[in-house]
Amino acid sequence: MAVNISSAVKSSNIMTIQLDLEELKLNIDNMFLVINGIIVSFMQVGFACLEAGCVQPKNVTNILMKNILDLFICALSYWLVGYGLAYGGGGCRYYGKEFFAGVGMPSSQNGVWFFQFVFAATAATIISGAVAERCNFVAYILYSVIISGVTYPIASHWTWSPDGWLLKIGYSDFSGAGTVHLLAGSCSFIAALFIGPRNGRFSTIAPNEYNGHSMPLVATGTLLLISGFLSFNGASLGHITKPGDGEIVAISVANTIFSGSGAAVVILIIGKVGLIGESRWPFAMTINAVLNGMVSVCGGVNEYTHFSAVLIGMIGCIIYLVLQWFVPLLKVDDPLETTAVHFGGGLWGVIATPLFVKGGFWNNPDSMPLLKSNLIGAASIILWSVVNSAILFGFLRVFDLLRVSKEKEIIGLDMSLHKEQAYPETNICIENGYKNNKTTVIRHAYDNVAMQHTLQQ
Repeated sequence: MAVNISSAVKSSNIMTIQLDLEELKLNIDNMFLVINGIIVSFMQVGFACLEAGCVQPKNVTNILMKNILDLFICALSYWLVGYGLAYGGGGCRYYGKEFFAGVGMPSSQNGVWFFQFVFAATAATIISGAVAERCNFVAYILYSVIISGVTYPIASHWTWSPDGWLLKIGYSDFSGAGTVHLLAGSCSFIAALFIGPRNGRFSTIAPNEYNGHSMPLVATGTLLLISGFLSFNGASLGHITKPGDGEIVAISVANTIFSGSGAAVVILIIGKVGLIGESRWPFAMTINAVLNGMVSVCGGVNEYTHFSAVLIGMIGCIIYLVLQWFVPLLKVDDPLETTAVHFGGGLWGVIATPLFVKGGFWNNPDSMPLLKSNLIGAASIILWSVVNSAILFGFLRVFDLLRVSKEKEIIGLDMSLHKEQAYPETNICIENGYKNNKTTVIRHAYDNVAMQHTLQQ
C-alpha cells in the first residue's frame, strides 16, 4: 500500500513538473515575441527619421505625425479585422473567420498578435514614403486602415496560416520577402502612380529639386531600421523553446547582416567607378541599397549559408539600381524609392529562396518545385496588392481625397494641414526679411504660389 502511494505521489510530481515546464515554455515563447516585437516597433522610429530627413523642411511635421500614428491606427484595424482575417482559423484557404475584435481569441495568443501587428504596421508605413509631401491626411488614415486591416492580413493568411492556400502548395517565405515587402512595394508603386508626381518634379522646363534636408536624420533612421531588421528576421521563427531554435535565430540574424554587407560592397564599387552619378561615394543610394539587401534575404534567411546571403545581397543591389533608374522614367514619383527597395528586394527575395536554400538549385532536387510555388505566390501577391491598391487609391482620387491642393503643397503640409512647423527658424524667412512667425511663413508661401503661377503663364 505504501509503495502504491509513493508511486502515485511520484507520478503526480512528474505531471506537475511537466505542466510547469510547458507553462514556462509558453511564457518564454511569449516573451520572445513581445521583446522582439518591441524591437521591431522601433523600425517606426527608423522610418520616421529616414522619411523626415528625405523630405523638405516644410513637410517634416506631417511625415512624423503619420509615422507615429501608424502604430495606433493599424493596431485598431488589425485588432478589429486584420488578425481574424490572417490567423482566425475556420478552415478557409483564403481568409480567417474567427477572432475579430479579439472575440474568442485565447489570451495565450496575445504575444503572437502583438508580433504580427508590428508586421502589419510596417507594411502600411512603407507606403507613406511613396506618397510623401503631397498626400492628404484623410487619405493616409484610410489607406493605413485598409492595408493593415485587409490587404496585408489576407496575404499573410495565404502564406503563413496553416489553412493558407499558398502554404499548402509549397510556398516558402520565412520572414516576409513577399508577404510584407513585395506587397508593400506593389501598393507603394500604385499609390505613387495614382497620386501623381510632386509639383514640378518632372517638369521639362525647370524641374524642381527635391533633395533630403537632413542627412543625420536619414543616417539615424537607417541605423534604427537595420537594428529592427535583425529582430524582424530573427524572431520570425515565432518561438525559442524548441530544439535548435537558438541556432536558427542566430543564423537568421547573421545572414541579415551578411546580405546587407553584400549590397554595401557592390554599391560602393559601382559608385567608385563612376557608374551611378557624380558622387564617388553616394550616401543616399548606399543606404537604400543596404536596405534592399536586407529585404532580399528575408525569404530564406533561416536556411542560407553566409556566402549565399552575401551573394543575394549583391544581386539585390543590382536590382535596386535598375528600379531606382527605371521608375522615374515612367514619371512615377517615389520620394523614398520604396518601389526599388521593397518591391525589388521582395520579389528577388521570393525568387532567391528556392535558388539558394539547402545547397542551391544545383544540389537541391526540391528547388524547381519550390521555385514554381514561389513564383505563383509572388504573382498572386502582386495581383492582390495591385487590384486592392487600384480600387483604394482610385476611389480616393475620384472623390478628390487623395492629394492636397497645389497651393497647400507649395506652402507645405506642416502649415497648410497642421499649422505646426518642424523648424520655426527657417532660412527662407530670414533671406526674405520676414519675421519668424506662422503668419509670415504662410504669406511667403503664398507669394511663392503666385510667382509659380506667373511663371507657368
